[in-house]
Amino acid sequence: MAAPDRREPSPRRHPWQWEEHEWRGHVDRVRAGRSLKPDGWPQGARAAVALSFDADHETIPLRDGRTGPGKLSQGEYGARRGVPRVLALLERRSIPATFFMPAVSALLRPQEARGYRDRGHEVGIHGWIHERNMELEPKDERELAFRCADTLERLSGTRPVGIRTPSWDFSDHTLDITRELGLLYDSSLMADDDPYEILADGEPTGIVELPPEWIRDDDIYFEMDRYSPLRPHGMPRQVIGGIWRDEFDVAYEEGGLFQLTMHPHVIGHRSRIVVLDELLEHIAGHDGIWFATHAEVARYVKERSEASS
Repeated sequence: MAAPDRREPSPRRHPWQWEEHEWRGHVDRVRAGRSLKPDGWPQGARAAVALSFDADHETIPLRDGRTGPGKLSQGEYGARRGVPRVLALLERRSIPATFFMPAVSALLRPQEARGYRDRGHEVGIHGWIHERNMELEPKDERELAFRCADTLERLSGTRPVGIRTPSWDFSDHTLDITRELGLLYDSSLMADDDPYEILADGEPTGIVELPPEWIRDDDIYFEMDRYSPLRPHGMPRQVIGGIWRDEFDVAYEEGGLFQLTMHPHVIGHRSRIVVLDELLEHIAGHDGIWFATHAEVARYVKERSEASS
């Protein structure tokens, strides 16, 4: 009988031990390419405004196996109270928006998914059950992404053209899956304020990135979990009427894109929706504003870049 192989496994190498080709390879795998910021927006607008709402509802606790009614009820609030308030605000101001929706949220409320489309809004991919892509095997990540796209198409009546990964997780395989799905854009990466083209290992992909940012996300300021250190640390008027207003003002000065990421179960509370309305009043008071869905922005900047190349 052969003696067992008792060689010690190779020790895990620290990043400071990587060769240059290794750290360069990690950096270059998914990278920001050429800026797609146009020299002008439709109808001579000075700036574009793209509002988005991640309709997570009950999927956050479900993803983590938290099935207690208490936590699920916080997600239910998003669908029961938050969504109607958001839709009423958008309708009153005639603003289109993008709703990124986990498939499980859509399956729980098919009429909600269809309602977004019927009101002229966009429905985008946001995972199956708000899973963490970084923890998935490639085949599972791919299967869930395709299953979500098929489910949203069936329930909303329109095939999604864009994706926002749950929690903005982006694995080594996410971009390949996005390309295989044939999507127009992603909204998960944060290398710029304005739209840009995503590169894969230095090569253009043709996929538009509409970059979000945590400072333009309501959840980090207002979310609360009684069983963790997570506590709200922003007052609505400090965040929406302060930070977000300043973000818009600079975007307007630069002639760029102002993008927001919100959640019906977070922004849909009374004290927050009121201040969001005030922010939109401030934005609408400026000349030359183009309110658009994420898909409309992505199509416009891509068409302009192709026409000028």
